[in-house]
Amino acid sequence: MSDLFAESREKFARSVMPLAMRMRPRTIDEYAGQQHILGEGKLLRRMLKADAITSLILHGPPGTGKTTLAELIARHTKRQFVRENAAAIGVARIREIISEADRLLTTGRGRTILFLDEIHRFSRSQQDVLLNDVERGLITLIGATTENPLFSVNSALVSRSTLFRLEPLTVEDIKLVITRAIADKERGYGNLTINITEDALDVWAIKSDGDARRGLTALEVAVQSADQSKPITIDKSAAEVSIQQKAVLYSAGGDQHFDLASAMIKSIRGGDPHAAVYWIARMLEGGEDPRFIARRLAILASEDIGNAEPRAIMVASSCYDIIERIGMPEAQITLAQTACFLALCPKSNAAVMAISEAMQDVKEGRTVEVPVYLRDKNSSPMGEGERTKGYVYSHDQPGAVGTQDYLGVDKKYYHPTDRGEEKELKKRLEEFESRKR
Repeated sequence: MSDLFAESREKFARSVMPLAMRMRPRTIDEYAGQQHILGEGKLLRRMLKADAITSLILHGPPGTGKTTLAELIARHTKRQFVRENAAAIGVARIREIISEADRLLTTGRGRTILFLDEIHRFSRSQQDVLLNDVERGLITLIGATTENPLFSVNSALVSRSTLFRLEPLTVEDIKLVITRAIADKERGYGNLTINITEDALDVWAIKSDGDARRGLTALEVAVQSADQSKPITIDKSAAEVSIQQKAVLYSAGGDQHFDLASAMIKSIRGGDPHAAVYWIARMLEGGEDPRFIARRLAILASEDIGNAEPRAIMVASSCYDIIERIGMPEAQITLAQTACFLALCPKSNAAVMAISEAMQDVKEGRTVEVPVYLRDKNSSPMGEGERTKGYVYSHDQPGAVGTQDYLGVDKKYYHPTDRGEEKELKKRLEEFESRKR
C-alpha cells in the first residue's frame, strides 16, 4: 500500500513539475553537449569509468548544466548527493554534513558528494572546516560557479580540485533536447500529437542562447496554451510568441566583461569593423559603461595604430569627450564610428614596443647617466659655462636637426614600420640618424 502511495505521489510531483525539471537527463549518456569534457577518452569520462572522482569545480555560463552534471556524477558513482549554496551554508551545517558523510561511510552505505553552488562565495572560515575532510576523501566536493575560478575561488580550493569549463549548448544540442521532450511519453509530450516545423525549432534553439531550459520552457508554454484535444502545430510564429526575448549574458566584473572587450580589441587590430561593432553592441546591451569602451579604444589607438595613422588617437580622444557629453543611447553611434575608423586604419605597434623595451632596460639594465651637455644648467654644480659646454643648439644646425648623441649608449628603441604615415617617419628617422654618423 505504501508503495502505491509513493508511486502516486511521484506521478503527481511529475505532473506539476516544470518540463525543464522533468526532462533532466537520468544518465551521463543522455546529457546533451559538453563533449569536450564528457566525450570518449576525455578526462571526466575516464574519471567516471574508473570511479575516481575527486573534488571538481564546474564553471561556465548559466544554463550549461553544472547542477545537472553534478547530480549525474553522484548517480553514476552511486554516492549520496547533498546540494547547498555556498553563500547560505554555515559552519554548523557543514559540520552536520561531514558527520553524516562519516556515518554513511563507516556503515558501508557509500560516499557523499557535497555540491556547492556559487562556490566563489565560499568564505575562508567555511573552507577551513571542510578542506581537511575533502583531503582525507571523507567527502567529495563539487563546486559550481559562473565566474572564472582562477580569479574568484579560494586558491586552496582550486589547488585541491580539477577544473572543468562548461560551454553553452550548441543550436543542435538544444534542438535534440526539445525533440526528445516532444517524443518522451513518460516525462514529456509523447502522448500528444505535436507537429513542429524546422523554423520553429530554429527560433527556440537560437533564442535559447545555449540554455536548454529556455527552449524547454518555450515548448511547455506553446503546448500548454494550445488545445490538446487535437493535433498541435507549432510553426515559426507560435515559437516566437512562446519564448521571451533573450537576456544578454553579461557581468561587468566577470569573464564576459573581459572576453568581450578582448574580442573587440582583437577585431579592430585585425581590421574587421563588422566584428568590432558586434562586440560593442554585446557590451552595451549588457549594460557596459560606454566610457570603458571609449577608454579601450583610446588605448588601442596608440598601442595598435600609433604613428601609422596619427589621427587615430585624436579620433579616439574626441570619441571619449563626446560620449561624456551625450551619454547613451546616442553614444553607441560615436563608439561605432570610432571603432570602424580604427579597424580600417593602417596598424603599427612600434610605439608600444619602443616604450616597452625602454621600460625593461630602465628596470633591469644599468642606469644610463644623462650626458653633461644635456643636463639642466640650474642643476649642475659646475659653473654656467661648464654646464652648457658641449651642447649644440639644434636650431643652429642644417634643417634644425641635432647631430649629437642624446642617449649616451648605442641603443635604438623606435623602429617605424612601412605602413601608413609611419613610412614617412621611417624615412625621416633614417635621414636624421645619417647626420649623426
